[in-house]
Amino acid sequence: MESSTPKKLGLLALTGMVVGSMIGAGIFSLPRTFGGATGVVGAVIAWIIAGAGMYTLARVFQALAERKPDLDAGVFAYAKAGFGNYLGFLSAFGYWIGSCIGNVSYWVLIKSTLGAFFPVFGDGNTVIAIAVASVGIWMFHFMILRGVQQAAFINAVVTVAKIIPIVVFIIVLFVAFKVDLFRINFWGDMSGYSLFEQVRRTMLVTVFVFLGIEGASVYSRFASKRSHVGVATLIGFVTALLLMVLVSLLPYAAMQQTDIAALRQPSMAGVLESVVGPWGAVFVSVGLLISVLGAYLAWSLICAEVMHAAAKTEDMPRAFARENKNGVPVVALWVTNIIVQLFVISTYWSRDAFSLMLSLTSAMSLIPYLLVAGFGWQLAKRGETYVGGKDQKRDLTLASIAAVYTLFMIFAGGLKFLLLSALLYAPGSVLYFWARREQGRKFFTGWELVVFIVACVGALAAIVGLIYGWIAI
Repeated sequence: MESSTPKKLGLLALTGMVVGSMIGAGIFSLPRTFGGATGVVGAVIAWIIAGAGMYTLARVFQALAERKPDLDAGVFAYAKAGFGNYLGFLSAFGYWIGSCIGNVSYWVLIKSTLGAFFPVFGDGNTVIAIAVASVGIWMFHFMILRGVQQAAFINAVVTVAKIIPIVVFIIVLFVAFKVDLFRINFWGDMSGYSLFEQVRRTMLVTVFVFLGIEGASVYSRFASKRSHVGVATLIGFVTALLLMVLVSLLPYAAMQQTDIAALRQPSMAGVLESVVGPWGAVFVSVGLLISVLGAYLAWSLICAEVMHAAAKTEDMPRAFARENKNGVPVVALWVTNIIVQLFVISTYWSRDAFSLMLSLTSAMSLIPYLLVAGFGWQLAKRGETYVGGKDQKRDLTLASIAAVYTLFMIFAGGLKFLLLSALLYAPGSVLYFWARREQGRKFFTGWELVVFIVACVGALAAIVGLIYGWIAI
């Protein structure tokens, strides 16, 4: 039963969704990731590229929210409007399954962080660790079932709480800033890698830490004012970018680059410990647990909402549109958490689950982002909604840069993750066939069939690669 009078989310709550989605596990791993790849100069270049690319994507989301207010659940709806039913479905499915995999990476990191203090958790893949994670999955599940707005309020509180240790980290490192050490680390260790290669090695992690930039857009149907969606996206983006740049650059003024590269994750803990002593590691670890749990809540909400919106527009089976008395997409939430549970169990047999799922999440999310940028380009190119051509050239330029950036990042991820993505997209298309059959509609247009065949070929190639060891996971 649908809620007849759903409560609305204001600018602060929507901004909290964006910040809460982006500030998760990734930011706590930035010092070692950058320290192991490059020095200060390379880090600055990497953030300029990532910041510019993601800024243009944020502006595309803002423009589409303002110019297409009738399209809810942004990521999926924009892809469908621009490229048709099947690619719209692939965007919704890819975004959903990628987010599920991302949620699994959160539980892996939580368990491995606890393992540093409680040996029973090991590296996060022991039976006890998986059991505790399973309890956490279903605790969050039943909390969300009580209402989206209640969960959004909790997310806002958690977002504030988890930023505190990050701000403390930044302040302490500012106070302890060693100019000479920063100067030594300025160019970094150039041995074996060109500056370009150093920068390239940092790019995929910048994609992961920016995932969630569309958090407000996904929840556009709950916004008290449509204009708040775009504003919340930009405020959240700028806030998250500032925090991530400082967290990755300031350690160069506290430790040698080689020492930063040798830290265990979460490396923020090791950096703070080197400055203030053992309590710093504990403080950051607690902050990480709060941060990751908050991000998990935000992404659980987004997962269910995307599937719900796709079902409401008949691009997923009707069952996913079902809501409980609190207006929560109950079937979508159950299926989401069952998938997360299965992946968590599978980590028992995994050697490096966190790294694999981080990369897969990035690869799966970039394809929907590319389709959004493409739709923004289409809209500006046609001049649709642009009265007198105002802002048309600007938006066309922004959408073009966003499309080139996301396309470049997809290929930067490598063939391995493209094939693994196809391995998820091809069988996932069963849901598309189910939905189209419910409605008695034709499955594909001519070019959509080509896309489906390409996905199937990619899936088969991935299976062969996994069997013969050409693809390692």
